Amino acid sequence: MKRRSLITLIFSLVLLSIFTLNQSVAHASKTYNQLNQVNKPVTGNVDTSQWRPLFNGKDLTGWKQVGPGSHYVEDGLLKSHGGMGLLYWTGEKFGNCKIRVTFRMRDKNSNSGVFIRIPIEPREEWMPVHYGYEVQIDNDPELSKEDDYHYTGMLYSLTKPLAKTGKPGPEWNTMEITLDGPRTIVLLNGVKVTDFKEGDPVPERKFDFEPFRGPRPLYGYMGLQNHGDNDVVFFKEVVVKPLNNKAK
Repeated sequence: MKRRSLITLIFSLVLLSIFTLNQSVAHASKTYNQLNQVNKPVTGNVDTSQWRPLFNGKDLTGWKQVGPGSHYVEDGLLKSHGGMGLLYWTGEKFGNCKIRVTFRMRDKNSNSGVFIRIPIEPREEWMPVHYGYEVQIDNDPELSKEDDYHYTGMLYSLTKPLAKTGKPGPEWNTMEITLDGPRTIVLLNGVKVTDFKEGDPVPERKFDFEPFRGPRPLYGYMGLQNHGDNDVVFFKEVVVKPLNNKAK
């Protein structure tokens, strides 16, 4: 009798273990699928052959400010006040796509940036700096005792310009950022200035405000920096389009 009870108990424990394991596997599978779903661009019924505006020219619908300062819309332009902060798009993560930004500096030169590959929604201004990439906007980095690795169109402090095609204020600039898997390509006014792939060599950090080195995610949030009262950049277009063909 005792032997039969012991066998029954062991059999029950085995069944319970199998059930628990199956539940754990199912939960892990569901979580994995959810995470991958989060990492996919939101397209819905959108025509993927066309550019989709993120900035509507009227207000900040879909955007959220973190860190000091603020952004506002005036005369159809996205403008900033104070800083250093970040205005990020809340609706989705971006990857395997092109992001086009049209901007101009208020003065002859100003400092700002377009942030990409931010792994999670930011709650303050420094996490995107260290764990995403900033595509820099600054035509005269030497005025801040910085070098070519900090020039417009560079992955801030990580890449060196293939060309310098930034236009001073008040001229308009067009920056097209291609996120092609682990590869990031930047065209500035139609000219390739950056072509970087995860794992490419980068210089050591020179300043404590430069980003930590290391890989970034294939999909991430994007945002626009407000650097300070004396560094103002106006944006009139922020659009995105899925990447249908591999970048050349």
